[in-house]
Amino acid sequence: MDRINSALRRVPPWLIYVVAAAWAAWMFWRGVTGDLGADPVKALEHTYGERALQLVVLGLAITPLRRFAGLNLIRFRRAIGVTTFFLVLAHFTVWAVLDVQSLARVWADIVKRPYITVGMAALALLIPLAVTSNNWSVRRLGPKWRKLHKLTYPMAVLAAVHYVWLAKGFQIEPLVYLALIVGLLALRVKWSGLLPGLARRSA
Repeated sequence: MDRINSALRRVPPWLIYVVAAAWAAWMFWRGVTGDLGADPVKALEHTYGERALQLVVLGLAITPLRRFAGLNLIRFRRAIGVTTFFLVLAHFTVWAVLDVQSLARVWADIVKRPYITVGMAALALLIPLAVTSNNWSVRRLGPKWRKLHKLTYPMAVLAAVHYVWLAKGFQIEPLVYLALIVGLLALRVKWSGLLPGLARRSA
């Protein structure tokens, strides 16, 4: 694990932005050229959203991976979070601009369709996280910055519920994402609950 961590320290975090932007552009080009099947808009919308959810899971897994496996991905956490927001925004844009194609219908769907309401709530929680993902905000907000970024937890649950809810019929994959997110959050709560006891025993 030390070898892996040493190798990861040589990888610049900005590379995540480059790879994500290149992948998103490539997927969009595939949609434009008809390489995403009979309904490229839906395929693109789904792909962007699913990749964003995978990054949400990865972001939540960073702390447990370091604590229990010794894998240190902390330096990539900010880039993963900002990239998640970028892909969620791409997911929303494809849906609103290419799929729905009407501001009135976008608003109507947000109000009338619960799974879209939940998805928009997740996006709304992501906005302050993305805006404050910089050193200036960390210095400016101080201890409040950590409290603000705990919005990650409800955002993750809402994103998973959005995916489960929009799936037609019983599908395993959305439930797997939900289970992973709930499991990672439960692990975090359990670990946090153990810390006071460990501190008292070591005192």
